Amino acid sequence: MGKHIVVGSGQVGTHLATKLLARGHDVTVVSRSGRGPDGTVKVAADVADQARLIEVSKGADVLYNCVNPQYHRWLTDWPPMAASFLAAAEASGAVLAILDGLYGYGPVTGPMTEDLPLASTNPKSQVRAKMWTDALAAHRAGRIRVTGVRGSDYFGPGATDQSHLGERFLPALRAGKTISLVWPADIPHSWTYLPDVAEALMVAGGDERAWGRPWHVPTDAPMTFRQIGDRMAELLGLPAPTMRTLPWPLVRAMGLVSPMIGELRHVRYQFVAPYVLDSSAFQRTFGVAPTPMDAALKATLGA
Repeated sequence: MGKHIVVGSGQVGTHLATKLLARGHDVTVVSRSGRGPDGTVKVAADVADQARLIEVSKGADVLYNCVNPQYHRWLTDWPPMAASFLAAAEASGAVLAILDGLYGYGPVTGPMTEDLPLASTNPKSQVRAKMWTDALAAHRAGRIRVTGVRGSDYFGPGATDQSHLGERFLPALRAGKTISLVWPADIPHSWTYLPDVAEALMVAGGDERAWGRPWHVPTDAPMTFRQIGDRMAELLGLPAPTMRTLPWPLVRAMGLVSPMIGELRHVRYQFVAPYVLDSSAFQRTFGVAPTPMDAALKATLGA
């Protein structure tokens, strides 16, 4: 049994805290709101407050960065929070397990592996890339121990309304209505199941073989929006849904009044060509397989 500090009470942090509790660990959840699953110690704190995060992290075995500021605020919000995580990990001696994404790679050709360079030219993606390279430099200097896990677009129970397979997809599917998509319906795309993200973080934080490098979360074979919609409908006993893709100029116009929609232009490359995650390194090293897509879709639907 160990002491685990989960920073962030969103879709990943909640799954992670619940899994850690089930393994018998002492779990503290830190968030601005002070929320967390029953059975955890809940702490309301500003993650950018280094002194506060250092205090909360005393005696911790693993410190998990599961925070996710709004995408349009990454340039301002991430640097002070990243500095707090490094300071808290160094002061406490806890392993720093970072929840990361695939943005740093930028547009790629072929399946993504962890040895790809963080070559994105997007300033927001570069902020995340610097977070990782700074943490890795501290690890190599012997100041901290760090690992990072990277997944593709999330789905599953507890997914936020930002999930492409969440509140913008499921209600229309269940109601038998046309599903409006921002992206083409027939491009293969990797989807990472939320409980698998939490499992990967827990494994990586507790196994020294994971430290000092990034890992891809175990993720099943890619599927298109249409394939997922058809299978979900089949599981619910419904006819295959119809889908329509909004014209891109209309999406750009919507982005003029919605900051979040406006940011979609930066990730468009991920959805207009095959976007495939290779997680074989994690699966081979730790013996952890992704949840089969059918089981994951059933859990997402509550079927």
